[in-house]
Amino acid sequence: MTKRFEVYKCDICGNIIEVLHEGADALVCCGQPMKKLDEQTADTSTEKHVPFIKREGDKYIVKVGENTAHPMEEKHYIEWIELVVDGVVYKKFLNPGDAPEAVFEVPEGKEVWAREYCNIHGLWAKR
Repeated sequence: MTKRFEVYKCDICGNIIEVLHEGADALVCCGQPMKKLDEQTADTSTEKHVPFIKREGDKYIVKVGENTAHPMEEKHYIEWIELVVDGVVYKKFLNPGDAPEAVFEVPEGKEVWAREYCNIHGLWAKR
């Protein structure tokens, strides 16, 4: 069964989807079941992936790598950063050469979490 906010990837074509409505069946792409991406939450290498959330005035700033920025090279970069504030989703797509961060001008929330997707190392979250 799929659940809201889960992320799946096709190992054949690279298609990535985020579940908006829960369903009982497996997700299929290219004739094969899609792989569910588990959110990783702890960095163990020198490359930093866990999103860091900071509130400044009327903005949330989400950076990938609190003290050391994640690489943003052609072959290795953060594809998107997502912020969820009280169940409302905000997303910014990034490209190689961009800073590995996103600024969201949204009201302060009670339940705030973020995640990001690295094209090499997968899905990372801070809840």
